[in-house]
Amino acid sequence: MKYLSTRGHAARPEFCDILLGGLAPDGGLYLPESYPQVSRAELDAWRGLSYAELAFEILSKFITDIPAADLKAICDKTYTADVYCFARPGDNAADITPVHWLEKGRFGLLELSNGPTLAFKDMAMQLLGNLFEYVLDKRSEQINILGATSGDTGSAAEYAMRGKHGVRVFMLSPHGKMSAFQRAQMYSLQDENIYNIAVTGMFDDAQDIVKAVSNDAEFKAKYKIGAVNSINWARVAAQIVYYFKGYFAGTTSNDQQVAFCVPSGNFGNICAGHIARQMGLPISRLILATNENDVLDEFFRTGVYRPRRAAETHVTSSPSMDISKASNFERFIFDLVGRDPAKVAELWKSVDAGGSFDLSQSAEFSRLGNFGFTSGRSSHADRLATIRQVFEQYGAMIDTHTADGVKVAWDCAGSVPAGVPLLVLETALPVKFAETIREALGREPERPAQLEGIEALPQRVEVMAPDVAAVKQFVVRHVAG
Repeated sequence: MKYLSTRGHAARPEFCDILLGGLAPDGGLYLPESYPQVSRAELDAWRGLSYAELAFEILSKFITDIPAADLKAICDKTYTADVYCFARPGDNAADITPVHWLEKGRFGLLELSNGPTLAFKDMAMQLLGNLFEYVLDKRSEQINILGATSGDTGSAAEYAMRGKHGVRVFMLSPHGKMSAFQRAQMYSLQDENIYNIAVTGMFDDAQDIVKAVSNDAEFKAKYKIGAVNSINWARVAAQIVYYFKGYFAGTTSNDQQVAFCVPSGNFGNICAGHIARQMGLPISRLILATNENDVLDEFFRTGVYRPRRAAETHVTSSPSMDISKASNFERFIFDLVGRDPAKVAELWKSVDAGGSFDLSQSAEFSRLGNFGFTSGRSSHADRLATIRQVFEQYGAMIDTHTADGVKVAWDCAGSVPAGVPLLVLETALPVKFAETIREALGREPERPAQLEGIEALPQRVEVMAPDVAAVKQFVVRHVAG
């Protein structure tokens, strides 16, 4: 399998060549030259496989430069009940991503938060950590990961990479904008290969720094800079697996279809669903849910993609979606415009300059319906009401981002054909957003015993202005030291 850049760079690398990086040399994002197709016979053979077995089958279609036996060993090491041991009472931890039915066979939650940081990011990041270690060992190399997080990516990356030889992690986060639990998960880590930088700005400021460093080819090469943000193709590939697993768990036959509702800020999670659908997974609808930062909902409603400035980005009670420049959206637009890299480069020339683009009158936008998308938005008041309703009606406690998904799923249920199960992708456990849970329900969220008192642990973090040069200096100082 060869990979191409959404902006047309001539090189066609293989998986391991792009694993350790982020952006392509021309600033684009990597995608497979073509999406592998899944036959009905394969779907039939895959129903009933364990998560690790299914991951191997799907990832084998994208990773052709790692020997099959080695890739299988990596999948088997990653997707175990010991790693994903936070399943709720009554769930089977061995399932890794069980469906929690709120209405049996009709409406449910695809549990993706049973990993060590209680967020869906663990599903891909744990695999990424093992892939990084494998490739670095084979090549006798080291890597310095530079990433940005709005809440969950950072902790998932740090827990996946802590103690991994040949790996340092430099994680940028928006100072004071995450929940106390999220900050504690990251900043309390004392591992020598983990560095936290709190940027005095919004997530988009941190993400822009990561992109700027990635676009500095000389610095990137000299200091072995890699990426774990969702711009990293390996993360998207890993997330494709749970769409297939969710389909099998949500249906009883491969003659059925399924619909997914996905809370989305950076478009990485739902991008994996889009690719699964392009591969032939019977997905009827992909429902995109945003919070008050509704740049993606605006596009799907109007055809206008208008990233907001940091000053226009709302600080909300679903902070991991407080994103107004969706990095992975370029991958979808590449497909929407017929995989025309010149068109994508033209559109993102405006975006990268702080502008927007309008496809509302284009032939490309008229084809949007072929991709099965619907979208909606949620507010703080919606989140509180949804958390209360789900708890009172179904006895289930959900986090704020999952609440955005449930609210939008209810709003958009009419777009889903009758008889098609609708699954909301759970994003995190409620304990990560205890303040809002208390506001909604007047009670504390459940907390795994392993994480009692985490907020009281000593924290190690450097607060810095959102300055590219200063972040580079920080990296250089700790790499050289």
